[in-house]
Amino acid sequence: MTAILLTFAIGLIGGVLSGLLGIGGGAVMVPLMVFILGIAQHTAQGISMLVIIPTALVALWHFHKDKMVDYRTAGMLAMGAIVGALISANFVQYIPGNDLKKLFGIFIIYTGIRMVAVKAKK
Repeated sequence: MTAILLTFAIGLIGGVLSGLLGIGGGAVMVPLMVFILGIAQHTAQGISMLVIIPTALVALWHFHKDKMVDYRTAGMLAMGAIVGALISANFVQYIPGNDLKKLFGIFIIYTGIRMVAVKAKK
């Protein structure tokens, strides 16, 4: 029962942050799944990819209603993202889990620093 509640709570946190910050939840859910639930890094990333689908659809509906979606840009980004995902999904299983954790952590830290340190646009 505790594992079910923890898993739900992780999903809730990821969903709230996805809707609020547009991060897809993976930046939050992957580390929580790995460190709290003990799920392997590769598996946590796969679960995160699946969870993105319903989360994104619900958030997209609300953004669509408020006319806050540029479908042309989204389409171009999606084409590139699909190609990138196909390429990376074929070789990620060859990266050891500990190395993948480090890469993920470095990416999250780098992104966080860039977002905090960015100068306001005029």
